[in-house]
Amino acid sequence: MNSPSPLPAPAPRKPQHTRTIECNGYVRDDGLYDVEGRLVDVKSIPFHNMDRGDVKPGEPIHEMWIRLTVDIDLNVVDVAACTVWGPYNMCGDIAPAFDCLKGLTIGPGWTRKTRELLGATRGCTHMVELLGPIATTAFQTIYAERVARDKREGKSEKPALIGSCHAYAPDSPVVAFRHPEYYTGPKKDAAG
Repeated sequence: MNSPSPLPAPAPRKPQHTRTIECNGYVRDDGLYDVEGRLVDVKSIPFHNMDRGDVKPGEPIHEMWIRLTVDIDLNVVDVAACTVWGPYNMCGDIAPAFDCLKGLTIGPGWTRKTRELLGATRGCTHMVELLGPIATTAFQTIYAERVARDKREGKSEKPALIGSCHAYAPDSPVVAFRHPEYYTGPKKDAAG
């Protein structure tokens, strides 16, 4: 982490493990979207591994990548997955199993469905965990374009963000300002 933590000062401590997740969204020239996620785990202490021998501090124990290609409605049209580093030689063998995501739609039930398809011995725990931040990144990548498309097409469905978090509670000041037609909180009179 490059900036100091805004959390209260911690007790004295020593680093042991760092997990880094990075996700990036791209619009493609063909109108589809690529969302790539990368997960890296490193330890601050050396350890011995049955397949890799001695793993030095800072050397990745995990480095996994997933790319989902989606359309504007978040339908998965293609998948690429790979393990660059895993604790065992066989870890990368599971990457083709992620092809089962083709045809799914990122939205309500995504996490449940991906765990059904790829949970436990059917997948890789870390790669399945990476699908959550990838899904969020896909939503963030496409949201503005979906809103613009829906507006052009005259669609007037309730925005998906309403009810999704504290700030977008139907009775929040954010909803009152941005989407007054969906605001359910107390009405203020003109005087105040």
